[in-house]
Amino acid sequence: MANKKCNKQDYLCLSAMLRAREAKMLTGEKAERMLSAQSFEEAAKLLCDCGYEDMSAMSAKEIEQALSRRQAEILSELGRLVPDKTVVDVFRVTYDYHNAKTVIKTGDTRTDLLSPCGRVKPQTVVECISADSFSALPKGLAKAAASAKSILARTANPQLADFELDRACYKEMLDMAKETGSGFIVGYVKLVIDSINLRSAVRTVRMRKDADFLFAALIPGGNVDIDRVCAASTSEEALSALYANTILEKAAACGAQATAGGRMTDFEKACDNALTEYLKKAKLVAFGEEAVTAFIAAQETEITAVRMILTGRLAGIAPETIQERLRDLYA
Repeated sequence: MANKKCNKQDYLCLSAMLRAREAKMLTGEKAERMLSAQSFEEAAKLLCDCGYEDMSAMSAKEIEQALSRRQAEILSELGRLVPDKTVVDVFRVTYDYHNAKTVIKTGDTRTDLLSPCGRVKPQTVVECISADSFSALPKGLAKAAASAKSILARTANPQLADFELDRACYKEMLDMAKETGSGFIVGYVKLVIDSINLRSAVRTVRMRKDADFLFAALIPGGNVDIDRVCAASTSEEALSALYANTILEKAAACGAQATAGGRMTDFEKACDNALTEYLKKAKLVAFGEEAVTAFIAAQETEITAVRMILTGRLAGIAPETIQERLRDLYA
């Protein structure tokens, strides 16, 4: 599907720049070197070759701040360079809703708890929610934040407030993806929603919650209708069959095992790996919004891996334990 706002040719220079940067991204081999390094400090210094600042003398909190800064800088730079800014905002929107969740549930007015990666400055999110004045927020976020805050006040149930914000978040994310006119981006967001719904189904069964709880947690808009997810959650076989011959087939099989007491780590990892598998299709496209989408999502996966490795090494967790939790990398 051609982008309705700009021609793929407009992405030519940007795509070339991102392909060059992909060569410096964290690979599985580099991650193994970090895990086998003699010390945390040595592991952290290896990341300098991937363009990260030196984090060898940082605490866990400082590492988190450094990684948030890096992600924010990437999104800000691409937001300036991309022909259609909505392509980047598709990824920014989740950080806005994360920040809203944090403020609503904690009532904390500090901004150091919030991500700098959203479309809206953290201070603005704090001020709007604290003052019950939402006009400075994007329309979808404003409506959802007001509703979630009301739900929490009425029910004292933060999970219900989360459900309200999650549905609004992914509706807005999908609407923005469609606005770009890119079938690749729409496909990615739909897969994200499918993955979230599969996780919700598995967790609901493991917690022995009922169908009403699951239906409240599910997010419309994915490739698999939420009614079918609800129906399939009643048995391991039905859950596996629902995603058969899809990119989530392996994840669903792991999920079915997890509902019967299997390892959640394997299931969660399979869900994330399915997203990376989808993104690797972008490598077959010479230039276009696919390269930008894949690069942003791959950077998010990379930063998650870096966080796991560095904070794990800092805490003295065994390298093999960290390795088990690592997701497939895009590079």
